[in-house]
Amino acid sequence: MFPHRAPGRPGAARRGALGPRLLARLLVILLAMTGLTVLGPVVPSADASPSACPGRPKKVLRLAAGELRVHGGPQHACAVTVAARPGPRRFMLVSLQPRGGRAAVDQGYFTRSAGPVRVYAKNRCVRAVGKISGSTVSTGWILC
Repeated sequence: MFPHRAPGRPGAARRGALGPRLLARLLVILLAMTGLTVLGPVVPSADASPSACPGRPKKVLRLAAGELRVHGGPQHACAVTVAARPGPRRFMLVSLQPRGGRAAVDQGYFTRSAGPVRVYAKNRCVRAVGKISGSTVSTGWILC
């Protein structure tokens, strides 16, 4: 017979049991399909990039622990609340509302920033609110 096969029925040693290499390959494929790694998700966290707003900076308002940044483009407005010193998680909020529309809000416990939030604001004024740990700032109606 063949020396690499177990005695008895052909393929009997392989049936019902997976080898360690095959298990490792299946695990890698499964993790790749779900977008996970050993360290966590592949998707960046919500506070990964404080400069994610497109357009030109239009208004910057200081908070006690950071600032609220509002950017404007030809059709959209964008806002982000950024901590001055990234550190432990703390409550942050950013809200951006076009006049006559619903506010886009991002709030939660973040280490670096809340947002960005973006709204359609062609030919509209917008109002932005930023909050970090109890310190709040609001722009009023701007970009009119």
